[in-house]
Amino acid sequence: MSGRGLGKASRRRKAVPGVAAAGGRHRRVAVVIEASNAYARGLLAGIHRHVREHEPWTVFLPEHGRAAPPLAALAKWHGDGVIARIENAATARAVATLGRRLGIPAVDVSAARLLADIPYVETDDAAIARAAAAHFLDRDFRHVAFLGDGRFRWSDNRCRAFVETLAAQGRAVTVFPAAGRRRSRPRAEPVPDDDEAVEAWLTALPKPVAVLACYDIRGRQALDACRRAGLAVPDEVAVLGVDDDELLCGLASPPLSSVIPDAVGAGRLAASLLERLMRGERLDREEWLLPPLGIVTRQSTDVLAIDDGIVAAAVRRIREQACDGIKVADVARAAAVTRRVLESRFARRLGHSPHEEILRVRFRRVEQLLRETDLPLATIAERCGFRHTEYMTVAFTRRHGEPPSRWRSRQRGMPPPADGQRTSSSSTRK
Repeated sequence: MSGRGLGKASRRRKAVPGVAAAGGRHRRVAVVIEASNAYARGLLAGIHRHVREHEPWTVFLPEHGRAAPPLAALAKWHGDGVIARIENAATARAVATLGRRLGIPAVDVSAARLLADIPYVETDDAAIARAAAAHFLDRDFRHVAFLGDGRFRWSDNRCRAFVETLAAQGRAVTVFPAAGRRRSRPRAEPVPDDDEAVEAWLTALPKPVAVLACYDIRGRQALDACRRAGLAVPDEVAVLGVDDDELLCGLASPPLSSVIPDAVGAGRLAASLLERLMRGERLDREEWLLPPLGIVTRQSTDVLAIDDGIVAAAVRRIREQACDGIKVADVARAAAVTRRVLESRFARRLGHSPHEEILRVRFRRVEQLLRETDLPLATIAERCGFRHTEYMTVAFTRRHGEPPSRWRSRQRGMPPPADGQRTSSSSTRK
């Protein structure tokens, strides 16, 4: 095999640049990706964008069961290239057989590396771990843990990088003791049946503790375990997932913070690499890793590990009521201290005022609604505790360097709104 594709025949195949395929027909590409999770759907969306923006393909997307790849359909297919998420031995055999039979190139979009000699595109697990570590360090957590899934290589990669990153900062990581290690299993399978073990592990950890779950499904399992054990999230246990599956994270209780992998970018890059291989080009390497796009902070990690009881209680009250219009005087009254004492403690422990903390929580909610909904700015302002849309827009622009309408478009990968649209959206008074 070769980094350019599968089999000797693929090394001999040449295509004329600028021509879709022999005889002017569209290239025929098989996409073998099981799409029951958000990351896989992001891959498909990226492939679709490449096809829409470049030469059209005839895409063969065989029905893919949760537990097994569409081997029978692949065995009968004829085409020019393959993009596959090779996460089990059966898929690896099917793709390798297809390459030998047809002499066509393939690109893998899995970290399992079950076909070592073909190019692969994956998320940068070390970069994900570093982003998660920074997220917890910014919140002053001294106790940190990792909840992995021993069936997957990418979980091991994230664990190793997470431990190394935090060790360099003088933090030890407690790693969940996985049982047997079962490789080459579909990612769409449920998490291991170890709910009681996870609950006991979380209960025994020193508090407060920040837990990185290797992916969102495992993060939801951790939240469920905390609820059964009576552990407060995020005050005792903060939980961060990976994949930013909007439905899984949003429906979690409380909503789950998550690292955002560049799944769409990975899909586009895989399609671009396959296009080059089908043209007969030689790639300069086999490994292509994409860093995460950031972290969406939801309630499961929206906390600081604070050792001042008054400040901790005040921050908790602000988190719960900031968007209801709470004021600094209300927070001081609830904490049974004067406003001056509260501001002094905030400055000493957090480095900013209670008013700034209220605004921080409100604008985090504004960001969430801009990113995840199509609500008009007036409605967002009302829901986030701002009396006037204009004030929210001006303050948001000061914080982010761009108005909310443009920020929303950029977050969604859309063209920026026209000036007239932006003005009309931001000038609506509530």
